[in-house]
Amino acid sequence: MASPATVRLILASSSPARRELLSRLGIPFTVQPADIDEPDHFGDPRTFVQSVSWLKAARVAATVERGLVLAADTIAWIDGQPILKPRDEDDARRILRRLGGRVHELWTGVVLWRRPGDVQVVWQEKSEVEFRGMTDEEMNVYLATRQWHGSSGAYNINETADPYVKMVSGSMTNVIGLPLESLQRMLAWFEAITEPS
Repeated sequence: MASPATVRLILASSSPARRELLSRLGIPFTVQPADIDEPDHFGDPRTFVQSVSWLKAARVAATVERGLVLAADTIAWIDGQPILKPRDEDDARRILRRLGGRVHELWTGVVLWRRPGDVQVVWQEKSEVEFRGMTDEEMNVYLATRQWHGSSGAYNINETADPYVKMVSGSMTNVIGLPLESLQRMLAWFEAITEPS
């Protein structure tokens, strides 16, 4: 039987947040970011994160002879549209104003892809988050922290007592970018099946 300790786990992401989350499981892993051209639109968030996470996994799996590739993609979604990473500070301000005082969705698509054999498990998770509206002064202070940089939705959630972001439903780790609860279940499933010779 294979186990997480004996199967090489490869994280197909350069995200520091995903690396930190995965390290909480106590499973050794290596990092091999996937360089892909992400699609620029889909009609719904589930399809978006499913497609992008699969493309990331496929790119890295093609280079792996033996191991378990883990890829993920997270996107914020409101009013039927994705909230992408801000281009600059002005764009971050626009995004945060749009989110302020409202509930929006955070979707993460996850793929586990085992080589050899190309066994794949693909799933998506949704969480709901409320972002508190900010005064102009609060906005200026927040933007100066540059927490918005490189983050879908122009923010990063603080797991303990975030002054602006409140979980409404779903998984906190999903909002951060890697749903550990379901990931642990899926890794256990891979552990329970025989690894190909």
